[in-house]
Amino acid sequence: MNRYINLVYLLLIVVFYSTATVNAQEYAGHLNCNPALYAKKLPNLTAKKTTATAPLSLPFFEDFTGYGLFPDSSKWTDYHVYVNNTMGARPVSRGVATFDALDWRGIPYDTFSNTNFRYADSLTSQPINLSLNVVNPADSLYLSFFFQPQGNGFYPLPQDSLMLFLKTRFGGYIKVWSAMGSTLKPFKQIMIPIADSLYFDSFFQFRFINIAALYWADAVWNVDYIRLGTNRTIFDTAVNDVGFTSNPTFLLNDYTSMPYRQFFSFPVAERSSQYTCSLRNNYDFPQTITYGYTGTALNTNTLLKPNTWNTAPIPGLSTESLIYPAYSTLVPLISVGNYNQVIFQNKFFVRSISTSDPVENDTIISNQVFDNYLAYDDGTAEKSYYLNLYPTLPGKIAIEHHLNRPDTIRGMAIYFGRQVPFSFSKFFNINIYSQLEGVNGATTDNILYTQEFCTPGYTDTINQFWIYKFDQPLPMAAGTFFAGTFQPAESGADSLYFGLDVNRIGSNHAYFNVLSGWTPSLISGAIMMRPILGNSITGTQIEEVMRPELQCQLFPNPAQDYITLNLPSDANVNYSILDLTGRSLITGTTTRQNQIDISILMPGMYLIAISDNDHNNHTLKFIKQ
Repeated sequence: MNRYINLVYLLLIVVFYSTATVNAQEYAGHLNCNPALYAKKLPNLTAKKTTATAPLSLPFFEDFTGYGLFPDSSKWTDYHVYVNNTMGARPVSRGVATFDALDWRGIPYDTFSNTNFRYADSLTSQPINLSLNVVNPADSLYLSFFFQPQGNGFYPLPQDSLMLFLKTRFGGYIKVWSAMGSTLKPFKQIMIPIADSLYFDSFFQFRFINIAALYWADAVWNVDYIRLGTNRTIFDTAVNDVGFTSNPTFLLNDYTSMPYRQFFSFPVAERSSQYTCSLRNNYDFPQTITYGYTGTALNTNTLLKPNTWNTAPIPGLSTESLIYPAYSTLVPLISVGNYNQVIFQNKFFVRSISTSDPVENDTIISNQVFDNYLAYDDGTAEKSYYLNLYPTLPGKIAIEHHLNRPDTIRGMAIYFGRQVPFSFSKFFNINIYSQLEGVNGATTDNILYTQEFCTPGYTDTINQFWIYKFDQPLPMAAGTFFAGTFQPAESGADSLYFGLDVNRIGSNHAYFNVLSGWTPSLISGAIMMRPILGNSITGTQIEEVMRPELQCQLFPNPAQDYITLNLPSDANVNYSILDLTGRSLITGTTTRQNQIDISILMPGMYLIAISDNDHNNHTLKFIKQ
């Protein structure tokens, strides 16, 4: 009965969420995966399970400000949470530990039954010396931390929870705090007194665990700024620290990355006049802070910006944006015709107010990458973007880009959300347009190139993007163009999920077309599709699918009046013959070696989509003469 109630509850949540979306034809959905963890955790699994050789001493402090994806193994014994700088919404300081229902590989704990609630991520401290000869109940020991539901991801359901357990000297754990799932709230500090002698042991530990609905696989809790120390009280909530809370903006005005030759062809327009960073004064009274930054071209070790210190007043318990003027004089560090990657590394600093302030959040290192692609995203997806399609309804997405000089488009890099059913039955086209009907005064679409019969992929690649190499390179003049996808009707590509970078500030440059022409996207963030420019590229190899395809062959090909399917059994299969726009032309049921009449078709290329009663699918293409 409880399982039935949970299922009904989840279905109601999904219906509510769907009807509340800002636009009836486009949606922001779950990623249902974390490719960053999938790529990084597996080879480091053994290393991350190591424990400290001796218990830690007080005070204990963790701000999650490092640049790794895992908890610091000198402070934590497990590796389930995701340490990052993108999932927290207005954090106390930069860096959070994110709890969700994704395992150490970055995929759901249970990929088959998604209606259950279960224990998910955990974060366990290394042993800490609380022996009575070091500390005792009279020393006013407190554990404090900040937590936030949802952040920049999706909210945990009310039946989810985040919990804190303390280890007793007898080896068991006792739950001392929990919070129910909810929608986005500001970070809140929790104060936990540790006064019971039950916990005073030389190998004391504490552990955070979340319970998650597996349907809501990337429902998020963020934890930050954990402190354990003596001589504290319930009112000791002041952090007394000044630190960065967000990543700095990019050197580029609009793109987050572009080829250096494209940048240097028009640097005045492409370069921002300033960087901004968010910095929080966690003191409860005003502070005048001192800050600066340096810039270096890593390829040549050229100093682009020596450090000069600036000052700014910040009110107490306030977050402000710091402005760093961008360096304005740039030399051609490489030939503008060169296709090499170029990296500018910036280091942003803020001086601590006192010697007791934590220093981990006083420096940010940020790389501005110039490479062979055009990007509006920062490389990390927090959600998915998809169109509200049905099997019989085609859909198009197009993202506007610009070139400052002629170049060649070689392919497209796309970041997919794993909520898409596996790729064997889903295909789409990649289209490059010079104009879209109704956009910028254009009266018709003008397609410059189409890469047909693409299928989504999820394997680990550079930046976790799937690379599609064009069959023919596409020379492009300077100016505006649009790059995107076309999901034909009856292609199985309905609700194809693309990565969405929700941290994108400014226009997303995206348009979609479902029923009534091209419409500007109303969803904030950057859809993670990147045109690849310049020299020849290598496409990503198609990974092994997670479930079997329906094995069959088609003959003859090319054909005139009839085609025949060579199927693995005598069972009936359903088929649909489509044109290249996705329009269904002929449908029916057939068996092995039976002929299908195609005499009514005009000469050209067609698709035949096949499925059996076990939901195995396959798509073939053939030519009608």
